[in-house]
Amino acid sequence: MTRRAIVIGAGFGGLALAIRLQSAGVATVIVEARDKPGGRAWHWQRDGFTFDAGPTVITDPPCLNELWALSGQDIAADVDLIPVTPFYRLDWPDGSTLDYSNDEAALAAEIAKLNPADVAGYERFLAYSKGVYREGYVKLGSAAFLDFASMLGAAPSLMKYRAWRSVYSVVASYVQDERLRQALSFHTLLVGGNPMTTSSIYALIHTIEREGGVWFARGGTNALVAAMVRLFERLGGALRLGDPVAKIETQGSRATGVVTESGWRGEADSIACNGDLMHSYRDLLAGHPRGAKVAKRLARKRWSPSLFVVHFGVKGDYPAIAHHSILFGPRYKGLLDDIYRNGVVADDFSLYLHHPSITDPGMAPPGHAAFYALAPVAHLGKAQADWDGAFGDRFADSILEEVERRLLPGLRANLVTRFHYTPADFGRDLAAHLGSAFSLEPLLWQSAWFRAHNRDDAISNLYFVGAGTHPGAGIPGVVGSAKATARLMLEE
Repeated sequence: MTRRAIVIGAGFGGLALAIRLQSAGVATVIVEARDKPGGRAWHWQRDGFTFDAGPTVITDPPCLNELWALSGQDIAADVDLIPVTPFYRLDWPDGSTLDYSNDEAALAAEIAKLNPADVAGYERFLAYSKGVYREGYVKLGSAAFLDFASMLGAAPSLMKYRAWRSVYSVVASYVQDERLRQALSFHTLLVGGNPMTTSSIYALIHTIEREGGVWFARGGTNALVAAMVRLFERLGGALRLGDPVAKIETQGSRATGVVTESGWRGEADSIACNGDLMHSYRDLLAGHPRGAKVAKRLARKRWSPSLFVVHFGVKGDYPAIAHHSILFGPRYKGLLDDIYRNGVVADDFSLYLHHPSITDPGMAPPGHAAFYALAPVAHLGKAQADWDGAFGDRFADSILEEVERRLLPGLRANLVTRFHYTPADFGRDLAAHLGSAFSLEPLLWQSAWFRAHNRDDAISNLYFVGAGTHPGAGIPGVVGSAKATARLMLEE
C-alpha cells in the first residue's frame, strides 16, 4: 500500500468510508475523539442493561452487505441482523393505533381500520414513493454533487416529483385521515427533517423500509459498529481512539496531515472528515482561510433540531410493547413549529419509544426490559433551556410520566436504572454545532449540490462523509455518502 488516508471520526460514515478505502488498497487510519467507536451510535452498559444512544432503526441491509462483499466476506459472519415486525406501532392520544409493516394485506387492514377510503390513496402514495426512491436513492443516493451542472442534471426528476412540495403536503394529497397523514410523513424526523418543510423527495424513506425491511442488530446498534471495526481491522486498517484531532495541517491547497490533542501527528495523501461540519471548518481548519470562510457560510444555514433521550431499565417483561413505537401528541404541525421555528420546549411532546429487549432479551437482565424514550427538541440556537440542571430533570420526569400513562402502567415504581441525554450533551460529546442531532436540516435548498460537498472546493484532497454531506442523515444516507466520497478519493 503506497497511498495513505486519514479519516477523522469513527461514526457509521467514517467506518464505511475507511472500509472502502482499505478494501481498495489505501492504508487508512481512523482517528476518533471518543474512547469508543460509533459516533452517534454510542452505547452504555449500566446495571446489566445495554443502552444504544442511536440510531436504532437499521434499513437497507444491502448497503451494509456491500461493505463486506468488497473483500469477498459475509456480513453474517460478524453481526446478526434480526427483522423487526411491525416496523413501528403508531399510537395517538385518542387511543387509536396503527401497526406499520411491509405485509401488504396486514397494512391495508390497519389503514382501513382508521379510514377505509384511504386504502386506495395509500396505494397511490406508495407508487409515488417508489418513483422518488428510484430517482433519488437508487440513481443519486451515492452520487457526488460537486458542481451546479450535476444539480441541473437531476432537475427533471425533481420537477417530475414536485420536489418543491413538502412530504406532508404530498401525503395529504393522497390520504384524508389526519392520523394517516402523520403516519406517512413522520419519517423525515428520523433524518432531522420537518415533515411540513422537508422536500417530498424524502418520501423515498417509506419505500426503503417497504423494500428492505427494518432490522435490529443482536446486541444493539453498537454490535453493528463493532462488526464494522472488526472488518476494517482485518483488512489492515488502524483505529486510534480517545485522541481528538486538534488541527488539519495544510500546505497551500492541499491537506498534509492531522495533529491530535495528545500531540500525535499523522501524514496522509488525503484526509476525510466524518465529524461535525462546523467544527471541521471553524476549528480544525482554523489555520487556513478556507476554514473561516466556510464556517461563516455554515452559520447562516438551517440546522436540524436536537434530541432529548431518556434511557431506562425496568423490572418485568413487556411483550405487548412493540420494538419501535411512536407516541404522537395532541398537536402535529404546532409541535413541529415549536421545534423548528419557535424554539419552545413543549410539554405536549411526541415520543419515539425504543424497546430493544423485545427483540433481543440479552439487552436487559433476565426478567427485565430495556427502553429509551426520545423527544425531538429545538437545537441550542433556538431553545435556551437549562438542560444540565433542574429543567432537564423535570423534562425527563415528564417523559417517563407520559410513557407510564400511555403504555407502561407502574413504570416508575419498577425502575431499576435511568439517565438522560440532552442537546447540551450532543454539543459536548460530538462537537455538534448548536447540539444538532442530524447536522444540516434536509431542506431542498440544503440538499445535493447545496449541501456540503463530498470533496472540498478549494482544498483538493480534503473530503467529507456523513450526515452533513449528500445524501444526508440516517444509516443508509451516511453509508451512501461513504460510497460517493470513496469513489472521489480513489479517482484522485
